[in-house]
Amino acid sequence: MPDRLPDVIDPLALAEKRRHLRGEMALGQLDRVVKLLVDAQGSARVDLMFSKTGRQASVTGRVEAELVLQCQCCLGAMSWPVRSVVNLGIVSSVDQALMLPESMEPLLLDAESEMPLADIVQDELLLAIPAVPRHADCQLPRPLEAKPEKPHPFAGLAELKSKLSSQE
Repeated sequence: MPDRLPDVIDPLALAEKRRHLRGEMALGQLDRVVKLLVDAQGSARVDLMFSKTGRQASVTGRVEAELVLQCQCCLGAMSWPVRSVVNLGIVSSVDQALMLPESMEPLLLDAESEMPLADIVQDELLLAIPAVPRHADCQLPRPLEAKPEKPHPFAGLAELKSKLSSQE
């Protein structure tokens, strides 16, 4: 096992060799994830096993990180622990993806089978981030209470005018 994670991998070649990648990746490197963070300090822990069963290559393992998101209720920073289980089937077409077992998600590779390792890590982290991050104890802002309606200053004049016009 390498002590440093590679930037670019060939998942099919790693599956053929049954390679195991373990290490850390700085959150600042993950351009799609960093846009959603309040603080990009820290790292994602990656533990991925590439293997092949019959003709099906797969990637299994875990991606873990402590993300700092913005609560959409109070707009404060909140810690969001991610413990994502990875179970990907490596495929080269949509037809192959449809043939995967339900427990597997497809990892679609194009003709060139090399890809950034960060893509797998980012996808797992992005799927674990809620659509609307919010502290568990945050309350939604209450709507303003309706204030009693003030009488219009000329309401009395309108009444008086209608009385005068009815007397004529």
